[in-house]
Amino acid sequence: MAGQIGLGRVLNTIPIAAGAGFTMRGASSATFVCTGNDTFTLTVASSFGGSYGTPQTTAIGGGMIHEYATNSATNGTAAWANTVLAYGSYVNAVTIASGTVVFTVFTSQFADPNCYLKCSVGASGLVTVVTHDLTVQRSPENLQILGA
Repeated sequence: MAGQIGLGRVLNTIPIAAGAGFTMRGASSATFVCTGNDTFTLTVASSFGGSYGTPQTTAIGGGMIHEYATNSATNGTAAWANTVLAYGSYVNAVTIASGTVVFTVFTSQFADPNCYLKCSVGASGLVTVVTHDLTVQRSPENLQILGA
């Protein structure tokens, strides 16, 4: 079976993204992979250096996360458990005691001009961001710098 390199074709990534703002321009969605005994909180801004705060979202009640998956392990040795919030319910923060939580947000959830996200954590959380469904495919060296 043949494959293709995903970086630049369908995804871009920020391996260490806790507390770092990044742009959602150029992608349809961003998936957050978070580990640690911590609370992971999303905020938005209209510019990279702007004031990050509670999102002004479109069509949803002030939150960005409607569904998330948790795993008690960080090494692939446990099954995922999916959580879907009640219809119309969205949150901006997810807390886990240990293991991993994964959630995705979509650019269609943000009111203009908000297109910068930040996932803040406490003392022990780790966050990796994968932007995907890129709107323009590029070779890795020509990808947009996300954290600027």
